[in-house]
Amino acid sequence: MNRRIAALLLPLLVAAAAGCTTTGVEEPAPTRPRAERPSPFDDCAALTTAPSSPAGATTAPGAGDPLPELTLSCFTGGAPVDLRAVRGPAVVNIWASWCAPCRTELPAFQRLSERADGRLRVIGVNSRDTRSGAQSIGEDFGVRFPMLVDQGEALQRALNRNAFPLTLFVDGQGRVRHTDTSGALDDARLDALVREHLGVAVPA
Repeated sequence: MNRRIAALLLPLLVAAAAGCTTTGVEEPAPTRPRAERPSPFDDCAALTTAPSSPAGATTAPGAGDPLPELTLSCFTGGAPVDLRAVRGPAVVNIWASWCAPCRTELPAFQRLSERADGRLRVIGVNSRDTRSGAQSIGEDFGVRFPMLVDQGEALQRALNRNAFPLTLFVDGQGRVRHTDTSGALDDARLDALVREHLGVAVPA
């Protein structure tokens, strides 16, 4: 009799024990996608609006090629930017995070953008680079001016230039008045080039 009862109860005890191994165990929470870090750069919405006209600007008349007929994306997203619609005077710096002279001069461009105070704008073009590399340099160096992206090097090909860094000085009519490939620029050299080619005096 006892053996018969034990034989009947054994499957029930095994089932109950098996149920205890899963009852009350929580499923792991689904992994959320990692949030993308916010961009350190400004957006590009204002690039097609001319900066304030500096008093006493004396850009000399003369020939200058217009910016190439290209459309580049903005690092922060939003509408792509037509380079021909960019309003100067502007200093356009083409750079990459792996380029040592580019990293050396970027803080000077940031300081220029802060000192310009509406007299001109500073625009970056990140070329032949990774998004993470550009993002890290922007964060590390406190670079905040608007940043366009040109991973296919379309702008450099259109300019027939392959140098890094490459800096364009663009007047109020969108003409490239000077192309600089001399290497890392410092504050004094940048100020001198802006004054010489764009007729804009930037406060020290």
